Amino acid sequence: MNLKNFSKYFIKQKMMRTVIISLIPIIFASIYFFGWRTLILLGIVTIAGVTTEWIFEKKYNRKVSEAVFVSCILYTLTLPPTTPYWIAVTGIIFGILFAKEVFGGFGKNVFNPALVARAFVYVCFPTPLTIEWSKAALGFPGGLGTYITEGVEAVSQATPMLLFRDTGKMASLMDLVIGNVSGSMGETSAVLIVLAGIYLIYKKVASWQIMAGVLIGFTGLSSILYALGNNQIPNPIFGILAGGLLFGTVFMATDPISAPKTKEGKWIYGILIGIVTVIIRGYALFAGGMMFAILIANTFAPIIDEGVNAYKKYRKESKAKKEEVAI
Repeated sequence: MNLKNFSKYFIKQKMMRTVIISLIPIIFASIYFFGWRTLILLGIVTIAGVTTEWIFEKKYNRKVSEAVFVSCILYTLTLPPTTPYWIAVTGIIFGILFAKEVFGGFGKNVFNPALVARAFVYVCFPTPLTIEWSKAALGFPGGLGTYITEGVEAVSQATPMLLFRDTGKMASLMDLVIGNVSGSMGETSAVLIVLAGIYLIYKKVASWQIMAGVLIGFTGLSSILYALGNNQIPNPIFGILAGGLLFGTVFMATDPISAPKTKEGKWIYGILIGIVTVIIRGYALFAGGMMFAILIANTFAPIIDEGVNAYKKYRKESKAKKEEVAI
């Protein structure tokens, strides 16, 4: 399909294409670490997601948004490499339908569709989403020569956050930076995620205020709890590099539709996500927490903007009254 024909069916969204470009190195890394099944899974999920949106948009004579491709990629990259195809497809259909289309389509959704899809399969299918993992490949050709890498059978080889939660042991920081650990397909390589974040900020596609807010909120609370000797809370550096926090910070929290629009609201929103992530990781049943923290913050995003705008209005009116009195 050439670009002219492509535009007949899809809304042109330059911002979304920029996000996809930033995700390409992470996609290739996921293939290297876990095998070609990651690419096949991505293809199947994308077909299911695009088809779902097309069915509902066709009813209103509207084009499919290019944002659906971003949702499909982000959702897929948050899944374990071994996720059954049918479960992955069920999740994206649910996410696109109930987090996007029921609200009226692109630009009207309250929640991030990729995260809603991930939360749905996480809750409904806990075993393949929390227990079945694959080892990260080493050397050359890595996972490029296999369909999928060897499965993990021992606790000592589970994801970094699960390993810490079950045994108190922490994976090598260097492995976390490079991505040579078990985990969700796109969340393991900190260096690639950070580079993607820098690229998105440079292109003015993602909010640096939200990213900074998440890191401030997370680092602040986790540092306090860690200093107080709370055994459930790892040191902040490990916490940032493990468990998908960076991936969620760069790609999910900064979703322009479900995040606040005001500058001050973005800071509050980011800090809220960071704080809630620490609480969920340390005291809830879930080893991660970033996914639920962002969805909780999505709920408050409109209220945060309303509060910020109301405060600005109050300050402006107060200033005007003071000037009248002075006159």
